Amino acid sequence: MNHTLFDAFFQGHARTYLDRAISLALEEDGPDLTSKAVFTGNERAHSVIIAKEPTICAGLPLIPIVLSALEHETSHDVTHFFADGDSVAPGTTVAEFTCAPAVAFKAERVILNFICHLSGIANLTRRYADALSGTRTILLDTRKTLPGLRYPEKYAVLLGGGKNHRMDLAEMLMLKDNHIDQAGGISPAVDALRKTYSPCPPIEVECRTLDDVTEAANLGVDRIMLDNMAPDTLREALERIPSGIESEVSGGVNLSTIADIGRIGPDYVSVGRLTHSAPAADFSMRVRITHG
Repeated sequence: MNHTLFDAFFQGHARTYLDRAISLALEEDGPDLTSKAVFTGNERAHSVIIAKEPTICAGLPLIPIVLSALEHETSHDVTHFFADGDSVAPGTTVAEFTCAPAVAFKAERVILNFICHLSGIANLTRRYADALSGTRTILLDTRKTLPGLRYPEKYAVLLGGGKNHRMDLAEMLMLKDNHIDQAGGISPAVDALRKTYSPCPPIEVECRTLDDVTEAANLGVDRIMLDNMAPDTLREALERIPSGIESEVSGGVNLSTIADIGRIGPDYVSVGRLTHSAPAADFSMRVRITHG
């Protein structure tokens, strides 16, 4: 099965953080004393993962990674019937694997936790992305991710049709209200960044008023965030942002409001709910033990 997006996304830091998350998940479960007592070591476990609701698949390539992380496991076979990003119906078997029973039961909850959580993010993202269909506005995620799971969660956003915004604090410098207030205004805050860093990373300024928008635009920053603005104010704010400076709407965006925001026409709309409020998708694992 082709996992091109997964392989391309989880390179460098992304793969390092993913491996750490898997290792921690296995470690915090502790030893499976029950399986060690019950199984003799001559058995094989045949496991299938089944979708129990209509869902996008996300996290399936993690199955062999989790199994391989269990160092005492010397032999496992994994078959994927679907790729990440595929939509499946309830009752669909999405993957199966064969390994030692102690490994299957140790890996079961970790595998399902990842797949259920990431698939849920992909599902919710798809709903938001569909609501923006027909507009020019691009859906973005945020840094409102679970500690240690930022990269997997942002990967799931991509599967649902969203785009990633700011993997970390250094990727784009964002001036929020506290920074601006501390610096004494937008102009001195932007000046401080440009004097401190050479070359300076892209700068985004959070704007609370139309005057803020005008000031940030005159400074030639890279992106202006329009924070919690009413529709009429938002329209006027966009008129004040010249070509060459990106616009982003943030704050209070939900499925009831996002389509209207898209019709107003900002470049981006960022939604924290994609990662911090997505309900888990429902998957289960069935295990059959054979002796041999």
